[in-house]
Amino acid sequence: MPIELDFGAVLSQWPFLLQGVLWTLGLTAIALVLGLLVGVGCAWARASGPAWLRWVCGAYVELIRNTPFIVQLFFIFFGLPSLGVKLSPETASIIAMVLNLGAYATEIIRAGIEATPRGQIEAALSLALNRVQVFTRVVLPPSLKRVWPALVSQIVIVMLGSAVCGQISTEELSYSANVIQAQNFRTFEAYIVATVIYLLLAICLRKALNWAGPRFVFGR
Repeated sequence: MPIELDFGAVLSQWPFLLQGVLWTLGLTAIALVLGLLVGVGCAWARASGPAWLRWVCGAYVELIRNTPFIVQLFFIFFGLPSLGVKLSPETASIIAMVLNLGAYATEIIRAGIEATPRGQIEAALSLALNRVQVFTRVVLPPSLKRVWPALVSQIVIVMLGSAVCGQISTEELSYSANVIQAQNFRTFEAYIVATVIYLLLAICLRKALNWAGPRFVFGR
């Protein structure tokens, strides 16, 4: 018996799918900005900070990198309320994504920082630049340039990982696909459409970040 596919039943719900796409992009954009800030700060701390701060950042990185994202998300959304901290699904998703990206970005950026020639830093210090100026103007831009492809890949992974956030009712793309297939029982079609959209989002995001990096992040 041939399988009859009806993608029209799924595509007719395009406003709901569009809403999911916008939520996915919004979560990713916030996680990108805040996660990279966390990554830069922790990378500096692990490379040049005081011993106690290196230990704290190291513990954070190891905790996040060695536990599943869904466990982190569930802990924030379901675990924190037992301590009196109740968060909306969207807020919990953003926090989880920022912490996750920040931990991975820390190690990626630290690798770029530690590849900076010592002579380059000494030359900057000889020009009477202070430590902050040396880091932000001399060390960080070329470090980000070295590791930008790896950072882009990690950002795309975090964007795709946002599909897990539908498990706590965050209205991103996978949540929209779940609701649609529950309404019309077109499960195969719904997830095929969602898969294609995720693929297009990943490709577009990678191209956008590769375009934006040299222009707005680390200069030409």
